[in-house]
Amino acid sequence: MDTMQKYENLKAILTEMKEVVVAYSGGVDSAFLLKVAHDVLGDNAYGVLAISPTYPSREFERAKETAAVIGARIKIIETNELEDEKFKNNPVNRCYFCKSELFTRIVAESRQFKNFVDGSNLDDKGDYRPGMKALDEKGIRSPLQEAQLTKAEIRELSKMLGLPTWDKDALACLSSRFPYGENIDIEKLRVVDEIENFLYDLGFRNIRARHQKNTLKIEVQPSHIAKFFQDDVRTQVVNKAKGLGYKYVTVDLEGYRQGSMNEVLGEQLRVAN
Repeated sequence: MDTMQKYENLKAILTEMKEVVVAYSGGVDSAFLLKVAHDVLGDNAYGVLAISPTYPSREFERAKETAAVIGARIKIIETNELEDEKFKNNPVNRCYFCKSELFTRIVAESRQFKNFVDGSNLDDKGDYRPGMKALDEKGIRSPLQEAQLTKAEIRELSKMLGLPTWDKDALACLSSRFPYGENIDIEKLRVVDEIENFLYDLGFRNIRARHQKNTLKIEVQPSHIAKFFQDDVRTQVVNKAKGLGYKYVTVDLEGYRQGSMNEVLGEQLRVAN
């Protein structure tokens, strides 16, 4: 199918569902899904925006603004994944515990609706995604995957529909900044959130502040890497990171790439999960 055929297929899938609650983060995928669901189902579709210390703080207002542009209603809830020791211990299947908490709360808050959907796209099948098990257990559907839509196609269609998110940076939970096995706590999350906000204000995009004990490893859009070698920028970044407790500051010369923390996982684990 070409992109427009996939788009029509998505609309048909949502029409057949009659009513949906969208797990909405304000990112490219969930914003597009909420837009199409709202266009097709009107008030029989709405989004649930879950806030917690793992959600990047700079995204909250933007997510609300995007929902207003779409014209869709959203409900804002709080999740408590940090109360789960299994999540805090950060095992390789950490995402499972996060998604389980998220969709347990979403379903509990929206019992009058029968169908719950998330914004996973076709490309997500190419990475290690333990959270998909939680979706299966909770009966959550992924219409973008069902329609065979890739990230690039979602951006293309988002632009066609006038969504401000069509060229938005990739969005991910702040817990993805920590190597598996390192305990996650609210202070560590606050620090990486503050650093990423600082880098964003300096003009960097697709930012990941990867926490590695006393070392900060920064990933940004590859075309922005050279900016770190401007003396004033380099000094500002080093001073900020050291002021927040890091001893060493590094820049990943490969730049941002999806799932870089999963590169240490063996191929056998990826396939098994």
